[in-house]
Amino acid sequence: MNFDLTNISELPTGPDAAHVALFALTLILLLITLVRGGKKTIEIEKIVEKEVEVKVEVEKIVEVIKHVDVEKIVEVEKIVEIKAPLQEASPAAACQLLSLLQNEARFVDFIQEDLTGATDEQIGAAARIIHTGSKKVINEYFSFTPIRSEEEESQVTVAEGFNPSEVKLIGNVLGSAPYRGILVHAGWKISSVNLPKLAQGHNANIVAAAEVEL
Repeated sequence: MNFDLTNISELPTGPDAAHVALFALTLILLLITLVRGGKKTIEIEKIVEKEVEVKVEVEKIVEVIKHVDVEKIVEVEKIVEIKAPLQEASPAAACQLLSLLQNEARFVDFIQEDLTGATDEQIGAAARIIHTGSKKVINEYFSFTPIRSEEEESQVTVAEGFNPSEVKLIGNVLGSAPYRGILVHAGWKISSVNLPKLAQGHNANIVAAAEVEL
């Protein structure tokens, strides 16, 4: 804004005119201050908005990283599970045991027999033969020890860190070890196996050879 100071006679005179001029100047300065301050306020608001946007973006990135980490952990667990091979049982040893049971106790014959029409006396007589022959095989080639040394039907304590493959909890299982309960079965653990060695080229799948009477 420009003022022509050469033509002073045209300026208002008297106290009222001076107050009006002073008020006008003050108003102009106030407007300039407000405009500048408003610009600064707008700039500050924009900066705050930018900071909020950046914060939101950072939070999103953190959430994505968290999910990625979880997915990686899951994938690692899957890989560990896949790479942990299961222990395969030896088919030859299983077939050999069946062959021994068949030879001494006619075990496979009994299992394959249709007992629908058999009487209890007939089944009992066959069971006695099977029991005698099976016991002979088991005692000759295997050694067993009980898992628990306590008497069955006695109170026992299952300590913390017990092996679930050795001790099976049954009934109402609540809380954590140690547990107190009744020993229903002491369990069995094989301490040694001494199966006969197979000859080279022997077909272990032949449990019992066919018999032909001439």
